[in-house]
This record gives sequence, C-alpha cells and structure tokens, in this order.
Amino acid sequence: MDVSQGYREAWEGYWSSTSGVPGEAIWDSDPSLNSVPHSELLLPYADTALPVVDLGCGNGTQTRYLATRFPRAIGVDLSQAAIGHARRADSVGIAEFEQLNLVDGDAVQALRERIGDTNVYMRAVIHQSEPEARPAVAAAVATLLGARGRAFVAELTPASKTVLQQAAQAPGGPPEKLRRVFEHGLRPASATEEEVPELLRAAGLTTLASGPTALAQTEHLPDGTRIDLPARWFVLAADR
Repeated sequence: MDVSQGYREAWEGYWSSTSGVPGEAIWDSDPSLNSVPHSELLLPYADTALPVVDLGCGNGTQTRYLATRFPRAIGVDLSQAAIGHARRADSVGIAEFEQLNLVDGDAVQALRERIGDTNVYMRAVIHQSEPEARPAVAAAVATLLGARGRAFVAELTPASKTVLQQAAQAPGGPPEKLRRVFEHGLRPASATEEEVPELLRAAGLTTLASGPTALAQTEHLPDGTRIDLPARWFVLAADR
C-alpha cells in the first residue's frame, strides 16, 4: 500500500515552501507546550532505556526535545523537504532524521528490525492521513513498539474542525499560517471521534491511559487568542 501521489505532493509542497524559521508551521509550537507535557504522560509507562521514534516529525522540533529524555531519538516524516529542515536545525546531531512512509509496511518493519523495540511519539498524524491509509499508520505504531515499547499518540477530535472553521471565518479570512495549510490541500481534523480508538484497537494496541488535551498552535486569532485544537491522547502498548 502507498499514499496517493496527491497526498505526497501536498506535504512535499508544504514543507518545500516553508522556511526553517521556528514556528512558521502552524503546528510547530515550542516543546514546552507539546513534547514536554506529553513525555510526562508517557514516561511512567515507558522503558527509558529504549529509543524513541517521532512519527511525522516535520522539522524536528519535538524530536530534539525527545532526544533529551531517551538515549536515541529518530524523527521520521513522509516529506523529504521536512527531513531537510530537521537536519539543518539540528546542527549538533542530537537526534537522527530519515524519510519514512508509514503506510509502507516493509519500510516500517525494516526500521523496527534495525533499532529493535522502541517507544513511539506521534502527534496529529492519523487525523490528517488519507482515510484508507489510517489503518496502516496505526499498524506502524504497533510494529515499532514490539513487546517492550510504549507509545504516546495525540490526535485531533472533530471539535478541532469547528475551531478551525471559526478561525477561517475571521475578518480578513484565515490567518496566514492556517491559510497556507488550506492552500496546500491539507485537511486537518478529518477523523471522527470514534475512529481513532477503533483504529488503535484494530492495530493490536492496548490503551494504558488516555485523556482530553489541546494541541497548541503557533497561530492566533485577530484578538490575539492562541489557537488551541481539542484533542485526545493515548498511551499504548502492543498486544503481544
């Protein structure tokens, strides 16, 4: 299985037109708002002697923080342009970055065989994936975990779509960073409330803990309010 050519080109186009400036991507918020609190939820369940793989790492902001909590951090992304940004931003080599299509089961298995059981961090990947590809994305998490790894997965809920629609209808139209997402044909918050936990279960993943959260964005409404998108987080283990 593979992603569609249009989906691949949409992400490559987005990251190719994005500079290396921190926060230019709407989801590129500071780790203190994302991977820092997320790590605190994951660590009580995780073997911190294992590495961590950041799925859909983008320009690597969160991966570089994860490298301070685990002995090895590998960021992977479908977009080669995103991986280029991540490598340039990590001049001291605190983390590793490589292109990976999560829908390519053979490629995911090859990574698993190379690094062994690993922890996984995945923030807002399933919801924007093509519907037919979502089971494979969830399966990639299970494959990488093996018997000992644990995953932290956070996904937008449908309520996020309402927040984004309201932002898009602001005077003057969508804020610049959100407008760029729409222009490149990316479709955030397209998964249903029930779909994500069902996909995780079907992939052979057991939920150890979960709860509501909000994913902070780097864009603001005209009144200065930061856009925070409703989401749900899961700490997961693979059924073995």
